Amino acid sequence: MLLDGDAWREFFDAYERSAFRLETLPVYAVREEEDEFRRFLAGEKPPKDSYYPWLDRVRRFRATGRIIQRVHVVTRPLSDYLRYEFEWAYAFNVKAGEDIRILDLTDRQNPGLPDEDFWMFDESSIVRMMYRPDGTQIGRELLTNPDIDLYIRYRDIALAHAVSFEEYWAG
Repeated sequence: MLLDGDAWREFFDAYERSAFRLETLPVYAVREEEDEFRRFLAGEKPPKDSYYPWLDRVRRFRATGRIIQRVHVVTRPLSDYLRYEFEWAYAFNVKAGEDIRILDLTDRQNPGLPDEDFWMFDESSIVRMMYRPDGTQIGRELLTNPDIDLYIRYRDIALAHAVSFEEYWAG
């Protein structure tokens, strides 16, 4: 089943305990970010009080005891988009309570992770995130009867091999 718009947001916000995201792309073409991305490329720094609705959602999740985690798999040199995302988004997401980690595979082999993005909710539901090669999202698919144990292993591998965003970005 494909999840779009309000159906996606309602499904996402209904998780009860944990949400985990694996990100694998060096660029995500997000229309809402185009202006900020241009400003980043022009050398601007993010506003110190940067705000976007995702931060409220993360705070709400955390205030109700829900965990939200993400691991982004990268290789150096980082794409312009990743540098933008780290500086203009992740830094603020972490302050709001999102547990973001980075798995840099530049000098090592992939420890067994898939090459596609997904969200796992409450260790029971998997949503495959689908993108074109340029990073444009083409859909979100709620998988029917996924091998949950496999996705739990993916999550555990990613978390075990990644470092906190703060450690990675400071280094």
